[in-house]
Amino acid sequence: MNDNQLLRYSRQILLPQIGVAGQEKLLATRALIVGAGGLGSPAAIYLAAAGMGQLVIADDDQVELSNLQRQILHHENDIGRDKVASARDTLTAINPEVQVTPIAERLQGNRLEQAVSEADLVLDCSDNFTTRFAVNQACVSHRTPLISGAAVRLEGQVAVFIPGRQDSPCYGCLYREGEDPDQTCSENGVLSPLVGIIGSLQALEAVKVALSLGEDLCGRLVVFDAYRHEWRTLKVPRDPGCPVCGRNKGVSRR
Repeated sequence: MNDNQLLRYSRQILLPQIGVAGQEKLLATRALIVGAGGLGSPAAIYLAAAGMGQLVIADDDQVELSNLQRQILHHENDIGRDKVASARDTLTAINPEVQVTPIAERLQGNRLEQAVSEADLVLDCSDNFTTRFAVNQACVSHRTPLISGAAVRLEGQVAVFIPGRQDSPCYGCLYREGEDPDQTCSENGVLSPLVGIIGSLQALEAVKVALSLGEDLCGRLVVFDAYRHEWRTLKVPRDPGCPVCGRNKGVSRR
């Protein structure tokens, strides 16, 4: 690291659990962020500020006025622009050293497989089950750690899945495809600070996974009830009958 980097990240480097070696590892990490909306905004902002060196952001939407209540990557003069272009500009302004790669499309099929295979970790900040199941399948296939978040109305949740780790479930162990209908913010509403809390937790877990720092949330689901300000942590065991990971006996990346 150069002198400017040592100064920029000095408060993190001071942490004995991180130090210079940890910061250098973070600078070399490539994260794929699926979704540049309510969750993707705070997650991307904090990862860029923290110095996660490569951020790939995928989203096929354009900025709308109704997004600005919670999607803090975007501003009023961005209305009509691709969200990933707006995201790149905001993140570059925060930290010009971070390499931001925008993908202005909904990742699926081979494109999704390639993006996941090239990433060190994935943050699922999407708002629909179809994307979540597809991202989970790709992460299991390529043994790429997945940090999953969701928020709607006044409740949010975060979970971490590390395919290949012996005790790690996957998103398919928690939810079965086709069992639950989508609950989107556009239909049900969402409180603005809630997505900030959940997206920030995703960024925190992403840094911890990248650095093997402390105890990550693998095997646990954290649920936040903003109305009552209550936190619950639920254990999520690996399901031997899971159609996605039930027969996956890979070796942990950690």
